[in-house]
Amino acid sequence: MPPLVPVHTDRAPGALGPYSQAIVADGWIFASGQIPIDPATGSLVEGGVGVQADRVLRNLGAVLDAAGGSLQTVAKTTVYLSDMALFGEMNTVYESHFGGHRPARATVAVAGLPKGVDVEIEVIARVG
Repeated sequence: MPPLVPVHTDRAPGALGPYSQAIVADGWIFASGQIPIDPATGSLVEGGVGVQADRVLRNLGAVLDAAGGSLQTVAKTTVYLSDMALFGEMNTVYESHFGGHRPARATVAVAGLPKGVDVEIEVIARVG
């Protein structure tokens, strides 16, 4: 069985608990959920869900790059929102990052997210 390879980059926030930013296994990247933390300051970004989603997707892009992938190699995303009323604004930013690439996606509203943010996104992508 091939090893599970943890991924770490300083271009994205470090894990807030006992987990990795991502794991590479058998050519797949399993990226942990990212919340809108600025990796340069370690602080939450200020602004609405659009600003938050932009930071989250930039963080994920950095993690995927460190793992040998990119947003264009994403096969599946899961988006967690604090309120489904935020879907439209999040979706506009999401589309701007993925362009014509259309990974499979689930979007769910949850009772709460870490640090009280409005959005968290996790992805599964291919290496390369």
